[in-house]
Amino acid sequence: MTGYASAQRGVAAAGDDKDGQGRRLGLEIRSVNSRFLDLAFRLSDELRAHEPALRALLTAQLKRGKVEVRAFVDADGATALAEPAPRLLQRVSAVQDAVRSWLPDAAPLSVADALRLCANASAPAQDWSESLPALARQALDDLVAARAREGERLAAMLHDRLGQLRALAQQAGPLVPQLVEQQRQRFMERWREAMQLAEGAAVPEAAQDRALTEATAFAIRIDVAEEITRLQAHLDEIERLLKKGGEIGKRLDFLIQELHREANTLGSKSAAMELTRISVDMKVLIEQMREQVQNIE
Repeated sequence: MTGYASAQRGVAAAGDDKDGQGRRLGLEIRSVNSRFLDLAFRLSDELRAHEPALRALLTAQLKRGKVEVRAFVDADGATALAEPAPRLLQRVSAVQDAVRSWLPDAAPLSVADALRLCANASAPAQDWSESLPALARQALDDLVAARAREGERLAAMLHDRLGQLRALAQQAGPLVPQLVEQQRQRFMERWREAMQLAEGAAVPEAAQDRALTEATAFAIRIDVAEEITRLQAHLDEIERLLKKGGEIGKRLDFLIQELHREANTLGSKSAAMELTRISVDMKVLIEQMREQVQNIE
């Protein structure tokens, strides 16, 4: 399921007694549709060690979706533009000279590179073990709420398709007895034509029995009552799961496959264009449901 959530928090730099000054911790979570849970993390260097904790936090609440987590630490304007100490600049310059002595083709450091290196060297180590998980829980709660709202919209769409499938199943039910009777009459007419030796001759009783047997076999072949019954049972189960809620995505996947199988069998047994049309309409609706069911946890 799709969703987006972000959270930010000002944190005091290590050694700073004033909370909320110096640095800003930010975290974003993006989720797009996927049949399975696929987590990707884009963390700044100083936060990378906390990936296992973030992964455990997300897997505890999310079961499906391609989820990208981005966490970063920004310095405020004053800290970002602070003038580096001369000794740090001397050290950066010395390191650059040493590198270029071995790699003369290496590009020289830019001002931004030098500022970043000095900031990283001068900044004391920060403990993110409490603030980062707390921020992640806040963003995750927002993401779960957004996905829940999308789930409600998907459930409404699925209920609409269920109603249309039930209507098509009701249309298909009365067609079978009519088709059986029509085919029975057609068999009898063909046998009369085949067995008639002369105009007005009576059809042998054995031929009539054979015609009825063929008509009965045909009726068995085109009887879709069992398929319609199973299809309605699957629709009932889908509706029950939607009312129940929870982690139902994989069960819905299975039921959608069963619906598609019954609709295919209905089409293969079709002996009339009307029944074929109903089968095609069913498969269109089931395919629409299948595309959305893959997004549901």
